[in-house]
Amino acid sequence: MKVVLPNNKMSKKQIAIYISIIIVCIISIIIAFYVQFYARIDIGRLLGFESEKKLGNKTEEEIETLTTEFDKIFVNDIRNTEGITSFKAKNEGKPIVYTQLAKKESKLNSYDLEVYIPYINIDDKKVDDYNKDIEDFINKTNSVLESENRNTIYTVEYASNVKNDILSVIVRSNLKEGSSAQRVIIQTYNYDLRNKKEVTLEEILKIEGFSKNEIQDKIKEKIQEEQDKVEDLKELGYNIYSREVSSDNYKIENSKQFYLANDALYIIYAYGNETYTSEMDLVII
Repeated sequence: MKVVLPNNKMSKKQIAIYISIIIVCIISIIIAFYVQFYARIDIGRLLGFESEKKLGNKTEEEIETLTTEFDKIFVNDIRNTEGITSFKAKNEGKPIVYTQLAKKESKLNSYDLEVYIPYINIDDKKVDDYNKDIEDFINKTNSVLESENRNTIYTVEYASNVKNDILSVIVRSNLKEGSSAQRVIIQTYNYDLRNKKEVTLEEILKIEGFSKNEIQDKIKEKIQEEQDKVEDLKELGYNIYSREVSSDNYKIENSKQFYLANDALYIIYAYGNETYTSEMDLVII
């Protein structure tokens, strides 16, 4: 009796199907890897497709508008909470960012005060450091309230936003004491909710798909432009805060103050953080 063995040889069509399945599986593994470890990689860019970016590619008019309307971002609340995966609240039942101190008070010849000071409601050691830092604004508030005949004007305001699981908080204080120069301090806090860590400007640029060198050039161009204005004003006899254009402070890795909104990234150089001045520069992406 003749035994006929089954023909296990696959057709070209079957081979092509199996190869396609294997390729799809490999791509899926790669995407899963990036999603797990880089969290917010743009899948369209990963696969080689162009995708529209909300950040970047702004016209000069759009940047001018955002610069002019910078004050309007300070709404003393959180603007957006869509897309938050999860977070462990320090105070249950409270939002991720809320106003811990709101006070408006005046005393003739002593002070005019209006403050809205935030609390970042996340149970995490790094966020504890943020909140401890924010306590300085509370301490200054108490100091102003105890002052007499200082003619002090003190305001604090904030804004916060969540974009792609990155919480961004900005706090601005404005201080004028008697005949002293006005001082504006800006502090920002940027936290990766998914990976539970602080996020740097360099990491934000990577997540959003920007070239570090391209943004560094924009910063340099902006600071040089502002310093050129200073030189022109100095020739007219004005005493204006000067920028040291070549300073390492303007390097991306040293740029600590930035705020990420839904449609703009604000890179902030607030010179009042170090000295008594209200001067600041904004680089808007």
